[in-house]
Amino acid sequence: MKKEITPVRNRISNGARKVVIGGTFDIFHKGHEAILKKAFELGKVEIGLTSDKMAQELRKRRIKKYEERERKLEDFIKRNFKRKYKIIEIEDKFGFTLKKDFDYIVVSPKTYETAVEINKEREKRNKKLIEIVKIDFVLAQDGKPISAERIAKGEINREGKLLNIERFKNLTDKK
Repeated sequence: MKKEITPVRNRISNGARKVVIGGTFDIFHKGHEAILKKAFELGKVEIGLTSDKMAQELRKRRIKKYEERERKLEDFIKRNFKRKYKIIEIEDKFGFTLKKDFDYIVVSPKTYETAVEINKEREKRNKKLIEIVKIDFVLAQDGKPISAERIAKGEINREGKLLNIERFKNLTDKK
């Protein structure tokens, strides 16, 4: 029997809930925007941004430096959300989620299992569980998820539009 997740209910002084998200945010795209939008809808956001070392261990391709990723993330947040936030460098998939309490963790289907692992570890430590809010993938023109890897390969742009239109025609002709 699956255990029910009980979110931490610790409102901060302005009544907002505490929200955590994590990521590399290397090639900023529509999927990142969706996670951030949901997080800022839910409350005060803290973002675990992967260190250069961690980012390089997770990817087979070259990743932008932490400072550049942080600056682009901050620029997007300042343009789109008029709320306070924190960006904290993380060295592993748990980041600061085992030390601090949050009401929500916002994830994509790709990172859902990490959120489950975080809650399992929190449970072992007798900490309250964080409510997992899973958003759907943002899909590209071809119906597949937008990802930094696909953008880096030149398949799609940040908006999810196919860059090789002949390839798209071949995919749709086969249906």
